Amino acid sequence: MQTWRFIQDGPVDGAWNMAVDRAVVAARSADQVPPTLRVYRWRVPTVTLGRFQSEDDVDLAYCRRRGFDVVRRPTGGRGVLHDDEVTYSVAASLDDGMPRGVSASYRVLCGALAAAYQLLGVPADLTGRARGEEGAGACYLHATHADLCLGAAKLSGSAQLWDHGAVLQHGSFVRTRDADAEARVFRLGEGGGRRLRAQTATLEAAPGGAPEAEAIVSAIVRAFEESLGMTLVPGRLTPAETDTAASLVDGFRTLA
Repeated sequence: MQTWRFIQDGPVDGAWNMAVDRAVVAARSADQVPPTLRVYRWRVPTVTLGRFQSEDDVDLAYCRRRGFDVVRRPTGGRGVLHDDEVTYSVAASLDDGMPRGVSASYRVLCGALAAAYQLLGVPADLTGRARGEEGAGACYLHATHADLCLGAAKLSGSAQLWDHGAVLQHGSFVRTRDADAEARVFRLGEGGGRRLRAQTATLEAAPGGAPEAEAIVSAIVRAFEESLGMTLVPGRLTPAETDTAASLVDGFRTLA
Protein backbone atom coordinates (compact mmCIF):
# COMPACT_ATOMS: atom_id res chain seq x y z
CA MET A 1 0.00 0.00 0.00
CA GLN A 2 1.31 3.44 -0.96
CA THR A 3 2.26 5.91 1.78
CA TRP A 4 1.49 9.63 1.55
CA ARG A 5 2.61 12.45 3.81
CA PHE A 6 -0.07 14.24 5.84
CA ILE A 7 0.53 17.82 7.00
CA GLN A 8 -1.92 19.63 9.27
CA ASP A 9 -1.26 23.35 9.71
CA GLY A 10 -3.03 25.78 11.99
CA PRO A 11 -4.32 29.21 10.95
CA VAL A 12 -1.59 31.14 9.14
CA ASP A 13 -1.14 34.01 6.70
CA GLY A 14 -2.90 33.62 3.35
CA ALA A 15 0.13 34.31 1.19
CA TRP A 16 2.12 31.76 3.19
CA ASN A 17 -0.58 29.14 2.62
CA MET A 18 -0.37 29.71 -1.13
CA ALA A 19 3.43 29.72 -1.14
CA VAL A 20 3.53 26.44 0.77
CA ASP A 21 1.11 24.76 -1.64
CA ARG A 22 3.27 25.88 -4.55
CA ALA A 23 6.48 24.75 -2.86
CA VAL A 24 5.07 21.30 -2.07
CA VAL A 25 3.96 20.57 -5.63
CA ALA A 26 7.35 21.74 -6.93
CA ALA A 27 9.08 19.37 -4.53
CA ARG A 28 6.79 16.51 -5.53
CA SER A 29 7.39 17.24 -9.21
CA ALA A 30 11.14 16.94 -8.56
CA ASP A 31 10.56 13.67 -6.62
CA GLN A 32 12.04 15.23 -3.48
CA VAL A 33 9.06 14.49 -1.21
CA PRO A 34 6.24 11.92 -1.04
CA PRO A 35 2.76 12.65 -2.36
CA THR A 36 1.18 14.98 0.16
CA LEU A 37 -2.23 15.81 1.58
CA ARG A 38 -2.23 19.07 3.53
CA VAL A 39 -5.04 20.68 5.52
CA TYR A 40 -4.89 24.21 6.83
CA ARG A 41 -6.82 27.27 7.96
CA TRP A 42 -6.52 31.07 7.66
CA ARG A 43 -5.25 33.63 10.19
CA VAL A 44 -7.87 36.19 9.11
CA PRO A 45 -10.61 36.08 6.46
CA THR A 46 -8.71 35.95 3.18
CA VAL A 47 -9.71 36.52 -0.42
CA THR A 48 -7.81 34.41 -2.93
CA LEU A 49 -7.91 35.46 -6.56
CA GLY A 50 -7.27 33.04 -9.38
CA ARG A 51 -3.88 33.25 -11.03
CA PHE A 52 -5.14 35.27 -14.00
CA GLN A 53 -8.15 36.98 -12.40
CA SER A 54 -8.48 40.75 -12.51
CA GLU A 55 -8.08 42.70 -9.27
CA ASP A 56 -11.07 44.75 -10.44
CA ASP A 57 -13.31 41.85 -9.40
CA VAL A 58 -12.59 42.70 -5.75
CA ASP A 59 -13.56 45.72 -3.66
CA LEU A 60 -10.14 46.28 -2.11
CA ALA A 61 -11.29 49.25 -0.03
CA TYR A 62 -14.00 47.12 1.58
CA CYS A 63 -11.46 44.36 2.26
CA ARG A 64 -9.12 46.83 3.97
CA ARG A 65 -11.94 48.18 6.15
CA ARG A 66 -12.88 44.65 7.22
CA GLY A 67 -9.29 43.54 7.79
CA PHE A 68 -9.47 40.88 5.05
CA ASP A 69 -6.26 39.76 3.36
CA VAL A 70 -6.27 39.58 -0.45
CA VAL A 71 -3.76 37.26 -2.13
CA ARG A 72 -3.18 35.41 -5.38
CA ARG A 73 -3.49 31.67 -5.81
CA PRO A 74 -1.00 29.72 -7.91
CA THR A 75 -4.05 28.04 -9.47
CA GLY A 76 -6.66 29.45 -11.81
CA GLY A 77 -10.36 30.09 -11.40
CA ARG A 78 -12.37 32.84 -9.74
CA GLY A 79 -12.21 34.46 -6.33
CA VAL A 80 -12.98 32.86 -2.98
CA LEU A 81 -13.46 34.39 0.47
CA HIS A 82 -11.91 31.92 2.92
CA ASP A 83 -13.06 32.20 6.52
CA ASP A 84 -14.90 29.55 8.53
CA GLU A 85 -13.58 26.52 6.69
CA VAL A 86 -10.99 23.78 6.45
CA THR A 87 -8.90 24.00 3.30
CA TYR A 88 -7.19 21.00 1.73
CA SER A 89 -4.42 20.67 -0.83
CA VAL A 90 -3.08 17.63 -2.64
CA ALA A 91 0.28 17.38 -4.38
CA ALA A 92 0.67 14.09 -6.26
CA SER A 93 2.23 12.88 -9.48
CA LEU A 94 1.55 10.52 -12.33
CA ASP A 95 3.87 8.09 -10.55
CA ASP A 96 1.46 8.16 -7.59
CA GLY A 97 -1.43 7.02 -9.74
CA MET A 98 -2.83 10.40 -10.71
CA PRO A 99 -4.31 10.16 -14.20
CA ARG A 100 -2.91 12.55 -16.76
CA GLY A 101 -5.05 15.60 -17.50
CA VAL A 102 -7.20 18.03 -15.60
CA SER A 103 -10.59 16.35 -16.02
CA ALA A 104 -9.43 12.85 -15.16
CA SER A 105 -7.45 13.94 -12.10
CA TYR A 106 -10.36 16.06 -10.87
CA ARG A 107 -12.64 13.03 -11.03
CA VAL A 108 -10.26 10.96 -8.90
CA LEU A 109 -9.61 13.60 -6.26
CA CYS A 110 -13.17 14.91 -6.14
CA GLY A 111 -14.33 11.35 -5.58
CA ALA A 112 -12.33 11.39 -2.34
CA LEU A 113 -13.80 14.77 -1.42
CA ALA A 114 -17.33 13.51 -2.02
CA ALA A 115 -16.58 10.54 0.24
CA ALA A 116 -15.46 12.94 2.99
CA TYR A 117 -18.73 14.85 2.73
CA GLN A 118 -20.65 11.58 2.87
CA LEU A 119 -18.85 10.70 6.12
CA LEU A 120 -19.99 14.07 7.50
CA GLY A 121 -23.59 13.32 6.56
CA VAL A 122 -23.77 15.54 3.47
CA PRO A 123 -24.66 13.71 0.21
CA ALA A 124 -22.33 15.64 -2.07
CA ASP A 125 -21.97 14.71 -5.72
CA LEU A 126 -20.03 15.95 -8.73
CA THR A 127 -21.76 18.75 -10.61
CA GLY A 128 -23.91 17.45 -13.42
CA ARG A 129 -23.46 20.47 -15.65
CA ALA A 130 -21.57 23.73 -15.80
CA ARG A 131 -23.39 26.95 -14.93
CA GLY A 132 -22.58 30.44 -13.75
CA GLU A 133 -23.45 34.11 -13.60
CA GLU A 134 -22.02 36.07 -16.48
CA GLY A 135 -19.23 38.35 -15.31
CA ALA A 136 -19.35 37.34 -11.63
CA GLY A 137 -15.90 37.17 -10.03
CA ALA A 138 -17.02 34.96 -7.14
CA CYS A 139 -16.12 31.29 -7.54
CA TYR A 140 -19.25 30.12 -5.75
CA LEU A 141 -21.56 31.65 -8.37
CA HIS A 142 -20.01 29.30 -10.95
CA ALA A 143 -20.12 25.53 -11.10
CA THR A 144 -18.00 23.28 -13.29
CA HIS A 145 -17.75 19.54 -13.78
CA ALA A 146 -14.96 19.55 -11.17
CA ASP A 147 -17.15 20.96 -8.37
CA LEU A 148 -19.25 19.26 -5.73
CA CYS A 149 -22.89 20.14 -5.24
CA LEU A 150 -25.70 19.40 -2.81
CA GLY A 151 -28.68 19.15 -5.11
CA ALA A 152 -28.54 22.27 -7.27
CA ALA A 153 -26.44 24.24 -4.76
CA LYS A 154 -22.67 24.47 -5.11
CA LEU A 155 -20.96 23.00 -2.06
CA SER A 156 -17.26 22.98 -2.89
CA GLY A 157 -14.96 24.12 -5.66
CA SER A 158 -11.40 23.08 -6.42
CA ALA A 159 -8.60 24.51 -8.54
CA GLN A 160 -5.51 22.91 -10.08
CA LEU A 161 -1.99 23.61 -11.24
CA TRP A 162 0.19 21.09 -13.08
CA ASP A 163 3.95 21.21 -12.59
CA HIS A 164 5.32 18.82 -15.20
CA GLY A 165 4.07 15.41 -14.02
CA ALA A 166 2.65 16.53 -10.67
CA VAL A 167 -0.65 18.19 -9.85
CA LEU A 168 -1.61 20.62 -7.10
CA GLN A 169 -5.31 20.65 -6.28
CA HIS A 170 -6.78 22.67 -3.45
CA GLY A 171 -10.23 23.66 -2.26
CA SER A 172 -12.45 24.29 0.75
CA PHE A 173 -14.77 22.53 3.18
CA VAL A 174 -16.89 25.52 4.20
CA ARG A 175 -18.53 25.35 7.64
CA THR A 176 -20.49 28.60 7.41
CA ARG A 177 -20.58 31.49 4.93
CA ASP A 178 -21.05 35.23 5.42
CA ALA A 179 -22.85 35.64 2.10
CA ASP A 180 -23.37 39.38 2.49
CA ALA A 181 -19.67 40.01 3.08
CA GLU A 182 -18.75 37.78 0.15
CA ALA A 183 -21.15 39.69 -2.08
CA ARG A 184 -19.52 42.98 -1.05
CA VAL A 185 -16.01 41.60 -1.64
CA PHE A 186 -16.86 40.54 -5.20
CA ARG A 187 -19.01 43.56 -6.13
CA LEU A 188 -22.10 41.43 -6.73
CA GLY A 189 -24.47 44.37 -6.29
CA GLU A 190 -27.96 44.47 -4.87
CA GLY A 191 -29.23 41.02 -4.00
CA GLY A 192 -25.76 39.45 -4.27
CA GLY A 193 -25.88 37.94 -0.80
CA ARG A 194 -29.33 36.53 -1.48
CA ARG A 195 -28.11 34.91 -4.69
CA LEU A 196 -25.14 33.36 -2.91
CA ARG A 197 -27.38 31.92 -0.20
CA ALA A 198 -29.74 30.51 -2.85
CA GLN A 199 -27.06 28.98 -5.08
CA THR A 200 -24.57 27.64 -2.51
CA ALA A 201 -24.49 25.24 0.42
CA THR A 202 -22.19 24.74 3.41
CA LEU A 203 -21.58 22.07 6.01
CA GLU A 204 -24.40 23.59 8.03
CA ALA A 205 -26.46 21.17 5.94
CA ALA A 206 -24.91 18.27 7.91
CA PRO A 207 -27.07 16.55 10.54
CA GLY A 208 -26.71 18.60 13.70
CA GLY A 209 -25.16 21.55 11.84
CA ALA A 210 -21.60 22.28 10.79
CA PRO A 211 -19.07 19.81 12.29
CA GLU A 212 -16.07 21.12 14.18
CA ALA A 213 -12.83 21.52 12.25
CA GLU A 214 -11.22 18.40 13.73
CA ALA A 215 -14.18 16.25 12.67
CA ILE A 216 -13.83 17.62 9.13
CA VAL A 217 -10.11 16.84 9.10
CA SER A 218 -10.76 13.29 10.35
CA ALA A 219 -13.32 12.73 7.59
CA ILE A 220 -10.91 14.05 4.94
CA VAL A 221 -8.13 11.72 6.13
CA ARG A 222 -10.36 8.65 6.25
CA ALA A 223 -11.95 9.38 2.88
CA PHE A 224 -8.64 9.90 1.10
CA GLU A 225 -7.13 6.74 2.56
CA GLU A 226 -10.15 4.62 1.63
CA SER A 227 -10.80 6.20 -1.78
CA LEU A 228 -7.20 6.25 -2.98
CA GLY A 229 -6.08 3.06 -1.25
CA MET A 230 -3.13 4.56 0.59
CA THR A 231 -1.94 5.33 4.12
CA LEU A 232 -1.36 8.85 5.40
CA VAL A 233 1.61 9.36 7.72
CA PRO A 234 1.94 12.63 9.68
CA GLY A 235 4.85 14.74 8.47
CA ARG A 236 6.09 18.28 8.03
CA LEU A 237 7.68 20.47 5.41
CA THR A 238 11.30 19.81 4.58
CA PRO A 239 13.80 22.65 5.06
CA ALA A 240 14.01 22.94 1.26
CA GLU A 241 10.23 23.32 0.95
CA THR A 242 10.24 25.96 3.68
CA ASP A 243 13.00 27.86 1.90
CA THR A 244 11.14 27.67 -1.41
CA ALA A 245 7.92 28.92 0.20
CA ALA A 246 9.81 31.80 1.81
CA SER A 247 11.22 32.81 -1.57
CA LEU A 248 7.73 32.77 -3.15
CA VAL A 249 5.54 34.30 -0.46
CA ASP A 250 5.89 37.95 -1.46
CA GLY A 251 4.73 37.10 -4.98
CA PHE A 252 1.37 35.99 -3.62
CA ARG A 253 1.00 38.87 -1.12
CA THR A 254 0.23 41.47 -3.75
CA LEU A 255 -3.09 43.20 -3.17
CA ALA A 256 -4.70 44.52 0.04
